[in-house]
Amino acid sequence: MTHRILFVCLGNICRSPAAEGAFRARAPHHATDSAGTSGWHIGDPPYGPMQQAAHARSIDISDLRARKFVAEDFDRFDLIIGMDAENLTNIENLRPRGNKTPVRLLTDFATETGADHVPDPYYTRDFEGTLDLIEKAVAGLDAHLRA
Repeated sequence: MTHRILFVCLGNICRSPAAEGAFRARAPHHATDSAGTSGWHIGDPPYGPMQQAAHARSIDISDLRARKFVAEDFDRFDLIIGMDAENLTNIENLRPRGNKTPVRLLTDFATETGADHVPDPYYTRDFEGTLDLIEKAVAGLDAHLRA
């Protein structure tokens, strides 16, 4: 079964494109996209250091471009995944009345890590640590969708 999954972070230049890229590399039969809750980087490619770190793991995100999360995304996707609690709040603030599309944290799929959010490497500069967590979480997401 093909699922439509949207990964969401703040600016859509680090975490959400990395999660989209890691998930589509692992489960290419699903339809994926990524977005940001802010509009700061609309049209920009993923942040260079994140692209480099992802590329070193054979994850190509160079074709992705930032876009802003919009209310219509609730109808376009089967599952919306945020990187942190603030993302979830911003997503939920746009939820149309009566819409039931699930919104989850990516770390919900990597409970063994003890992480409650995906840290933003734009600020932490820990691109490798972020990718480690993302790869564990997308493996968990893949397993969840197969169950």
